[in-house]
Amino acid sequence: MRGRVRLVLAAYAATLLASGALLPLISSESWLLEAAALLAVVSATGVLVRLLSAARVLTVAAQGVVVLLLLTVVFARDRAVAGFLPGPDVVARWSALLTEGAEDVGRYAIPAPPTEGIRLMLVGGVLLVGLVVDALAVTLRTAAPAGLPLLALYSVAAGLSGGEAVWMWFLLAAGGYLLLLLAEGRDRLAGWGRVLGGAESARPAGGSGPFSGRTGPPVRFGRRIGVLALGAALAVPAALPSLDGGLLGGVGGQGGSGGGGTISAVNPLVSLQDNLVQPEDREVIRYATNAKDTSGMYLRMVAMDEFDGTTWRTSRRGIEDVPEVLPRPDGLSGAVATREVTTNLVVSDYFEPNWLPMPFPASRVDIDGRWRFEPAGRLIVGDKGQTAQGEKYTVRSLVTEPTREQLAAAAPAPEELRREYTAVPDSLPADVKDTALEVTRGAANDYERAVRLQNWFTSEGGFRYDVKVSSGTGVEAISRFLKQREGFCVHFSFAMAAMSRTLGIPARVAVGFTPGTSQSGGLMSVGIRDAHAWPELYFEGVGWTRFEPTPSRGSVPEYTRAVSPADEAPVPVRPEESEAAMPSRAPEREESCPPGVTGIAGCGPEKEQDAAPAADSGFPWWPVLPIAAGVALLVILALLPLLWRIRIRARRLGGSAGRTEQDAAARTLAVWQEVEDAAWDHGIPPDGALTPRRAAERIVRQGRLEDEPAAAAHRLAGAVEQVLYAPHPRPAGSLADDAARVRTGLAASADRGTRMRALLLPRSSARVLWALSDRRRALAARSSRTRRRLTARLATATRPLALPGRRRG
Repeated sequence: MRGRVRLVLAAYAATLLASGALLPLISSESWLLEAAALLAVVSATGVLVRLLSAARVLTVAAQGVVVLLLLTVVFARDRAVAGFLPGPDVVARWSALLTEGAEDVGRYAIPAPPTEGIRLMLVGGVLLVGLVVDALAVTLRTAAPAGLPLLALYSVAAGLSGGEAVWMWFLLAAGGYLLLLLAEGRDRLAGWGRVLGGAESARPAGGSGPFSGRTGPPVRFGRRIGVLALGAALAVPAALPSLDGGLLGGVGGQGGSGGGGTISAVNPLVSLQDNLVQPEDREVIRYATNAKDTSGMYLRMVAMDEFDGTTWRTSRRGIEDVPEVLPRPDGLSGAVATREVTTNLVVSDYFEPNWLPMPFPASRVDIDGRWRFEPAGRLIVGDKGQTAQGEKYTVRSLVTEPTREQLAAAAPAPEELRREYTAVPDSLPADVKDTALEVTRGAANDYERAVRLQNWFTSEGGFRYDVKVSSGTGVEAISRFLKQREGFCVHFSFAMAAMSRTLGIPARVAVGFTPGTSQSGGLMSVGIRDAHAWPELYFEGVGWTRFEPTPSRGSVPEYTRAVSPADEAPVPVRPEESEAAMPSRAPEREESCPPGVTGIAGCGPEKEQDAAPAADSGFPWWPVLPIAAGVALLVILALLPLLWRIRIRARRLGGSAGRTEQDAAARTLAVWQEVEDAAWDHGIPPDGALTPRRAAERIVRQGRLEDEPAAAAHRLAGAVEQVLYAPHPRPAGSLADDAARVRTGLAASADRGTRMRALLLPRSSARVLWALSDRRRALAARSSRTRRRLTARLATATRPLALPGRRRG
C-alpha cells in the first residue's frame, strides 16, 4: 500500500512539474494553484476507489466523473443541475468558454491574461493529462508510457513560448518523469522484498530456459525507457513545425509551390502591444529609398479585413506565385497621379516575420526564397517556413497623390467589394454606429466622413494615447474605448474601421511599421517600437487609402489635411481641360538615389529583367523524398517489435523434436517460454519463482482461459515438468499446437486495446534489450580479460634480465 501511495504522489508531482512549463504563457499563476487543488481531488479519488475495488475500469471511470463534476462546479455552477451535476446547459457553457479561450489565445500577446476561456483550457487540460498519467502509472502499472502526455504539455509550452526558458521547464518536466519511473521501480522491487545482491541479483545468471529469471531489474529497465523518452522530448519539438504568432512571427501561407494554395485566417497583432512597450527600441529593419518624402513611407505587412465581433483577422484567401510585375492596385484609376520609387530593405537577424514588410502599394518585389503573393491584400507571405530574417530585397512601389476633389467625387464601390468590406457583426453595440453618425453629421460624402472621423480621434475627441491600456479587440472593447477615450494604435484603427463600415465605407486594418527615423547617409532605421496599425478605406478611382487616427503616431496624409488660406486657389471645374493639371497616367520614377542605398542593396541603373516565364521544373521531389524516407523509417521502427515477435515465435515453434533427449527437452522449454511470452504480451508478466504447474494455473486464472486453451496450458506445464524432473522424459504431444491454443485463448479473453498492444508493442520485446545488455557485458568482460593478458605479457617482455653480481672480497 505504501508503494502505491508513493506512486500516486509521484504521478501527481510529475503532472504539476510538466504543467509548470505553461506558466510563462499566462500573466498569473493562480490557474496552476487551482489546477493543483483539483488534481489532488482526482488523485485521492483514485486511491479510495482502488481500496474498495480492484477493477481498473471502475477506477478510471470514477476519476473521469470527478473531473466532470469539478469542472462543472468551478466553471458552470450557475447552469448545473443541483449546483454540481453537468447537463446540456453546462456542456453549452463549456463549448462557449472553449471557443472564447481559443479566440483569446490568438488575441492576446504572451503572457496572456487568465480569461475564463483560457483558464478552462489550462485547468481542464492539466486535469485530463493528470488523469491519463495516473491511469497509466498507477492503475495500469506502466509508468513509461505516461511520459507521452507529460511530453505533450512540455511540447505545447515550448512551441508557444518562443523558446524562452525552455530548458528550465524541460528539466523540471524531465525530473518529474524520472521521479515517476523511480517510484514505479521501487514499487515493483518491494514485491520481492529487499534486494541484497545489487542489480545483478535481480536476474539470475545462467541458462535460457523458463526459469533463468530474465525479468530484469525494473529500475534499470525504467532508466533505459526514461533516456529514450527524454531523447524524444528533445527531438519532438525540434521536428515539429514551430508555432509562430503575433506581429513578429506571423503565419505564412500554405500550399505547394505551384500557383494554388491558401493563406489562413490569422491574427498578426498578438504581440503588437508588447513591441510598443519594449524597454529597448531595437532596430528590426533598415532601408534606403529614393523617395523625396519618407513621412508616408509606412512598411505594411498584412491587412486584416474580417471582423467577426471578437477581433479583426485576415480572411482565408488564395495565394499564388509572386509575379514579376504585380498587378495594378484595385480601384486605382489613371486619373490619380502616381510616382514609382525604389526602396532597398534589410531585415535584422533576430526579426522573423512571415509577412514581408514593404511600402504600399508595391508594383515589383525582387527577393529570393519561397514567397507567395495574395492579390486581394497585396501581401507577400512566406511559404513552408520562409521568413524575412536577415533578408535583403528591393521593392518598387507607387506613391499615390490623390486630390481632395478626387476623393470627394469617388463613385460608389463595386457591390461585391462593398458587401464584403462593410460587414459588421450583429453583436456590435449600437453606440458605435450612433457615435459615427454624430461625428460625421453634416458631411456631404464618404471622404468628408472619413476625414471627420480621423480628426475626431486625433484632435477633437479628447482621446489619449496610452500603450498600457488592455488590448481587447472585440465589440465590447471598441465600445469601451469610445467611452474611456484612451488606448493605442490597435484601438484607434479598429474603432475607425468599424465605424467607417457602419457608415457604408469599405474599410480594413493594416499592420506594419511607421517610417522610422533618419540616419546618416540617407538611411532609415525602423525599431521595434515603430510597430503600428492603421485603417485603410476604399474609394473608387483611388483604391485603398491610408488614414491615421492615432494621435502622436505616424503622419496624417496630405490629402486629409485642412486646406490653408494659401492653398485656396481656384480649382478648374474640369481638371482634364488644363494640360498642366493633367496627372501622369504612367508612374514617374524618382531619379535621385541617396548614397546609403548603394550600401544596402546596390541601387543603381535599373537592370533589364527577362520577362519570359520560368521553365516548369516539374514536381519538386527533393523536399518530398526526405520526408517520405523519414516516414518510412518511422513505420519500420514502429513495426520492429511486431516483426521480432513473429520471427522468434516461428523459431520456437517451428523446430523439430530432434533425435536426442537433450534436443526434445530444449524444444519443450522453448515452447513453454513462448507461452510465457504470449501471456506477458497480454498483461501477465512471467514469474520465475513459480513452478511450471503454478505458472500454468496463474496463466489460466488471469488470462480467463477455459476449456481447450486451459487444458493445453496444463499439458504444456506437465511436459515441462517431465523434461526438468523425470529421469526419462516421456515424449510430449503436439507442443506447437497447444501453444497456439493458449495464445488464441488469451487473445479471445482480452479486450481490443490489449490485443492491439500484444500485436504491435509486445511487452516481451524487452528481451531484446536484455540480450543486448548481456552481449555488452560479455564484450566488456572479454575486453577486460584481453587487456589483462596483454598487460601481463608486456610486463614480462619488458622485465630486465638478472645479471650475475660480483662477489665481494
